Amino acid sequence: MDDLSDLKLNVPRPTPLRPLLGVTVLIVEDSRFASEALRLLCLRSGARIRRADSLAAARRHLTTYRPTVAIIDLGLPDGSGLELIRTLDHANQRPPIVLATSGNHREESEFASIEVGADGFLPKPIESLAVFQQEILKHIPEEDRPRAAPAASSDTVTPDSFAMDEDLAHVAKLMDDEGVPASFISGFLKGVARTGHDDDLLREAEAYEMSPEARERLRRLIAKRLEHKQAV
Repeated sequence: MDDLSDLKLNVPRPTPLRPLLGVTVLIVEDSRFASEALRLLCLRSGARIRRADSLAAARRHLTTYRPTVAIIDLGLPDGSGLELIRTLDHANQRPPIVLATSGNHREESEFASIEVGADGFLPKPIESLAVFQQEILKHIPEEDRPRAAPAASSDTVTPDSFAMDEDLAHVAKLMDDEGVPASFISGFLKGVARTGHDDDLLREAEAYEMSPEARERLRRLIAKRLEHKQAV
């Protein structure tokens, strides 16, 4: 991991209640719902945050902005997050902490991420304040952590449901685009479903690639969810 000494000037001292004060987080995530969960976790932890929704956007950020932590989703609209992790791991200005995240099979995703250079892995749903903080803090030098350890917390965050509606509306459009791989749509929705603890959506997302009938079931389910929200 890179030396953090050049990031210490004028950085507030972290506290047990805000253990990530002074930490900057770049979230590379195309789901608005998952991004909102991470934003709330950063806010509760004292970290600053920026977001990129694609590999191209992340690369633009990284040309002018050096985060302490990069949290990279593996399924992005213009390629795999593994590509970005591999590139960052060999970069001269590597972020000190690179974490991967995914809503797909945990063991496979975590293994692939570590293989290409990630420091750790956050499986979706990312909602536990303690898990989020601990995963980042364990990669930070001891002298840059709070003098007292954060109190054990069972707190979780709940993203705004409007962000999930935006994701569902986005996927409904993607399903009409024959150029979008079914695997991307399935992976995107599995992450959204896990973040929202939506078992029905998760089941249909997992079946999406199997048959035209499964795809039509998912299309109807999304339309029904969006119609219900509009009615409310």
